[in-house]
Amino acid sequence: MQKRQLGNTDLAVYPITFGGNVFGWTLNERESFEILDGFIEAGFNFIDTADVYSTWVPRNVGGESEKIIGKWMKERNNREAIILTTKVGADMGNGKKGLAKKYILKAVEDSLRRLQTDYLDLYQSHYDDLTTPISETLEAYNQLIREGKIRFIGASNMSAARLQESLDLSAELGLPRYETFQPHYNLYERKVFEAEDEVLCLDQNLGVLNYYSLAGGFLSGKYRSAADLSKSARGGGVEKYLNARGFKILEALDQLSKQYNTSPAAVSLAWLIQRPSVTAPIVSATSLNQLQSIIQAPKLNLDDNAIGLLNVASAW
Repeated sequence: MQKRQLGNTDLAVYPITFGGNVFGWTLNERESFEILDGFIEAGFNFIDTADVYSTWVPRNVGGESEKIIGKWMKERNNREAIILTTKVGADMGNGKKGLAKKYILKAVEDSLRRLQTDYLDLYQSHYDDLTTPISETLEAYNQLIREGKIRFIGASNMSAARLQESLDLSAELGLPRYETFQPHYNLYERKVFEAEDEVLCLDQNLGVLNYYSLAGGFLSGKYRSAADLSKSARGGGVEKYLNARGFKILEALDQLSKQYNTSPAAVSLAWLIQRPSVTAPIVSATSLNQLQSIIQAPKLNLDDNAIGLLNVASAW
């Protein structure tokens, strides 16, 4: 398993990013530590979270995931071995949201405190903020880079036009540029990224850290009928995939998982990893068994016939 350079940065990551949205939601602290230990022991080094994780859980206020990761790094004394990223801008409630400079400078301090670290390898704009000038946001990041609190910046959930505008403005004003992009992209959800964002990411050499890499678990083969939706807290979100195209994709994944003696999830992730535009797909696990599929994915080398089968099955 070889490391990949994250865009134009000097950050080298293995080709899977662990998504921390499950920490403090479907995993408690003890379970989170177990999964994180397994992920790192398998040789990976890249962890993604956000300040807003997981406000959607009753009685949570946000920052739960960051706190768990911070406590784990503190107890394991492994901060220097981790490539760590969190995000800012999502609605935390009580007016805490957006990409205004004043808010970013406060939010980063909160994230650093929860993560028990004095710097972030990558700090990402979670959602675009059309009410704040792009230059103001970039100036905030510039200050944080000068202060040593963040190393690089990335963008998520941003249109190709706005991402291009941000990159142009960075060059024009001599401000930090977004070096990564985090889109919604997987074997089922292909159209938006491939039609609108992929060429830009390749042209600008942006590191791509796509989220929902397994379509909320659908591409693991766990959900094959409406009766399966109650299997987990995330089940309701995959109902939209239970259609002819979704079943065609599962059929191809089943065929290849037998051929390669692995799981549908591993095949689906391997397809992403072998996309020229993708650096390190974001994926979560809630059990050590699920983690095994993640671990296997970078070791799979799908041949041209396998890639072709998946491309046809998932064609948009």
